[in-house]
Amino acid sequence: MSDQSPLDKLRVAVIGVGYLGRFHALIYSRMPDVELVGVFDTDAERARTIAEEAGCAPFSAIDDLIDRVDAVSVVVPTSAHLQAAKPFLSRGIHVLLEKPIAVTHEEGAEIVRLARENGSMLQIGHVERFNAGVMALAERIRSPLYIEAQRMGGFVERATDVDVVSDLMIHDIDIILSLVDAEIRNISAVGASVLTEHVDIANARLEFDNGTVANVVASRVSEKTTRRIRVFQSRTYLSLDFVGQTIDVAETQSVEGESRPAIVRDRIHVEPIKPLDREIAEFVRGVREGTSPLVNGRVGLKALDVALEVRARIAAAGELQKRSG
Repeated sequence: MSDQSPLDKLRVAVIGVGYLGRFHALIYSRMPDVELVGVFDTDAERARTIAEEAGCAPFSAIDDLIDRVDAVSVVVPTSAHLQAAKPFLSRGIHVLLEKPIAVTHEEGAEIVRLARENGSMLQIGHVERFNAGVMALAERIRSPLYIEAQRMGGFVERATDVDVVSDLMIHDIDIILSLVDAEIRNISAVGASVLTEHVDIANARLEFDNGTVANVVASRVSEKTTRRIRVFQSRTYLSLDFVGQTIDVAETQSVEGESRPAIVRDRIHVEPIKPLDREIAEFVRGVREGTSPLVNGRVGLKALDVALEVRARIAAAGELQKRSG
């Protein structure tokens, strides 16, 4: 990768332009300080279509892009993350890698190692961290005692290659890990397959060393869409509605002459932003300024490890139920 002055446009490409990769390409194409060099996809016709829409060139081989770019978004199926990211990380090219970081801990650790040893900035695409509501909620969290997260919605055909833990629950796992300053000491979980061969609905309980408990529910077979996280801490309750971008707050307040405090309620309306736009803007800024990303490789790997343990506990619970039945 060549040296770049602050006045140069950042040369980027998108590897994988399916449903989500298309948005990466279009966002880059609108950024004045970025040159979208091209896109690559194993479906050549898809690559040509998106390249035409985004005003760049389609590429038929990843190797053809390596000497032309400073940074890439890798938006391919999770099972191909290591294969697709390795050529760029090995050359010191910066990578925004969609979540989860990998399928296995070993592959995720290898991706982190490649980035560290070659000086590549690695950002993992846990896009909900850039949700305006999540950022506003995080500013108000002190020492959470109990967290409850619900992420439920209808079935989407394009997500059938992974289970609901990797598809949806991992978002809330990552958010919870960012809010609780302690290690997890115990995980219990249950889940069930409904429409696919994978787990489609799951519940996990995370217990932390500092006493914090988090209960996480994820479903992709629900009629009603629910995206909410509730946080209980001393004298305060906060509830974020991801869809409505509102935070309901209830706090106790001492009242002169009264033996019990009053409960004061408020609703905070958060100015909505497009999380993917902000995530990509932060990636570009981080590459230019040499700053560490909000969700770096180690953070992404930790979220994956917890998700893998949740999946293992679901499998163990299922086996126990079969034996007892």
